Amino acid sequence: MDKYAKIYVAGHRGMVGSAIVRRLQAAGYTNVLTRTHAELDLTRQLLLEQFLQQEQPDYVFLAAAKVGGIHANNTYRGEFIYQNLMMEANIVHAAWQAGVKRMLFLGSSCIYPRDCSQPINEEYLLTGPLEQTNEPYAIAKIAGIKLCESYNRQYGTQYVSVMPTNLYGPNDNYDINNSHVLPALIRKAHEAKLRGDTSYVVWGSGKPMREFLYVDDMADACVFLMERTEIQDGLFNVGTGQDVTIRELAETVMEAVGFKGEIVFDASKPDGTPRKLLNVDRLRGLGWQAKTSLRDGIARAYADFLNKAIA
Repeated sequence: MDKYAKIYVAGHRGMVGSAIVRRLQAAGYTNVLTRTHAELDLTRQLLLEQFLQQEQPDYVFLAAAKVGGIHANNTYRGEFIYQNLMMEANIVHAAWQAGVKRMLFLGSSCIYPRDCSQPINEEYLLTGPLEQTNEPYAIAKIAGIKLCESYNRQYGTQYVSVMPTNLYGPNDNYDINNSHVLPALIRKAHEAKLRGDTSYVVWGSGKPMREFLYVDDMADACVFLMERTEIQDGLFNVGTGQDVTIRELAETVMEAVGFKGEIVFDASKPDGTPRKLLNVDRLRGLGWQAKTSLRDGIARAYADFLNKAIA
């Protein structure tokens, strides 16, 4: 990408979008285009078409999405499928109409079948049933992948899709009920520490295994792929290639927060998929790999949480 190219980051206030903006600015890209939701509702097709026709960006990072943890996905199923489908369809189509040649679409590892072999290869997409608790969100993300793939085949665009593992870091959502597991654990452990509790509750059995990627590493992978002109389409897993149990994750969070109590597991809450580890050989083969360890990343995430709490 030319350093002066116009780059539109959709969803720049979110965790991933803001990290992409930071990464682009650090690399010297000077023409990064953003709009808030109040300025541009991405579910409104006509407004988006007018915006992209007027601005004519050279590149688009599609990081806008409605996201949440198990509880939010399972409770607001209609909102998750509708809003994500609309944003993806509108942006992909309007970008093509505006002549945008290259785009990067951010999906989710939940697109893969619930019980597929581990680690998960990109080829496992659509080979089995999805996890029911987040099926609407997963279907929306699969549709986004297929939109990019279909426009590439019919119109010769170069729209690439990336499937991140569980992300965390600055600008995360720390709401107890609607956040993902890691930020929820950070908040729970912090509040238990402040109250002087002897224990804190973790949803599920603690046995499921999950992979976690620091969001600035994710942003680095996104820019890495967009800068490689030989990558014109395809699906790429993005992760660390290593996973931990929820119990091990909770223990690492306790260490970072400085909470000395014990963990109590609430088995009445859902575990979700038993294991979800991505095979990242395709991206590693291009020369990219994550740099931030889980321990260091959680320490940085906790610092971000404290900044938000103080603010």
